[in-house]
Amino acid sequence: MYKPTRRQALGAATGAAASIALVGMASTPTGTVSAAPRDEKAPAPGAAAAGPAPFDEVFQGRRIQGAPAEAHAHAHAHAGQSAAYRVSIDGRDLHVMHHGKSGWSSAINHYERFATPLDAARTAVISLKGASVVPFDPTA
Repeated sequence: MYKPTRRQALGAATGAAASIALVGMASTPTGTVSAAPRDEKAPAPGAAAAGPAPFDEVFQGRRIQGAPAEAHAHAHAHAGQSAAYRVSIDGRDLHVMHHGKSGWSSAINHYERFATPLDAARTAVISLKGASVVPFDPTA
C-alpha cells in the first residue's frame, strides 16, 4: 500500500490552498469600488499626475539640477516614449528612470529605488566620488 511522505502531504496541502486562493481571486469582480472615501486632494483616476518639483542645488560641491523634460527636448528618448524628467550633475545629463510606484533610479545607482529624482541625483553624486558623469547612449 502506498503511503505518502510528510513532504508530499505538505506539498499537496499547499497546492490545494493555493488553488483555492486563486479561484477566490478569479471570482472577485475587478471593478468593485471601495467604501473608503476618496481624498479630495488626490488626482482623479486617469488624470495626469503632477511630476516631481524642479530643483537646482549644490550638493557636496556639485551642482545638481532637475526639471520635467519635454518629449522633443530630450535626445535620448526611446522610440514612442518621452522622458519624464531630466537631471544633470555639473551640466552633464544623468539618465534617470521612473518606475511607477516603486520610485526612481539612475544610471549610476540602477539597482536602488529612490522616492524622488533629487534623492537619486544626490546618491549618484555620493557614488561618483568626484568623477564626471559619462553621457548615457542607448545606441552604443
